[in-house]
Amino acid sequence: MAEGILQHALPLAGKTDHSVSSAGLGALTGHEADPIACQLMAQKGMDISAHRARQLADSMIHKADLILVMETWQKTAIETRTPSAKGKVFRLGEWKKIDIDDPYQKDKSVFIHSIMLIEQAVDQWVTKL
Repeated sequence: MAEGILQHALPLAGKTDHSVSSAGLGALTGHEADPIACQLMAQKGMDISAHRARQLADSMIHKADLILVMETWQKTAIETRTPSAKGKVFRLGEWKKIDIDDPYQKDKSVFIHSIMLIEQAVDQWVTKL
């Protein structure tokens, strides 16, 4: 969802020179986005139905200029795994000093709340990119 929201927000802010992709630390590689996420994102005009989960690879870490994670433990895990990533890994909710919980396999209300937090966080990041 965060990938879709950020990909949608950047061009609206006139920022067209950024590349956004998603990968996870415990990703169920090849799995589709949760149907609830697809439904809610479609209601916002964003199609994430083609999304497939993939595992974060070292090559992705090295190539990235900025890595946005949802939770503090993810930041710590990436920086521990790849010390050279320090300084380019931040929480999506960094500016509000919040973690955003993964709603995967939870009920619709959790997805709605997560999307709201993601949208707020993306709005803040877009102004800083």
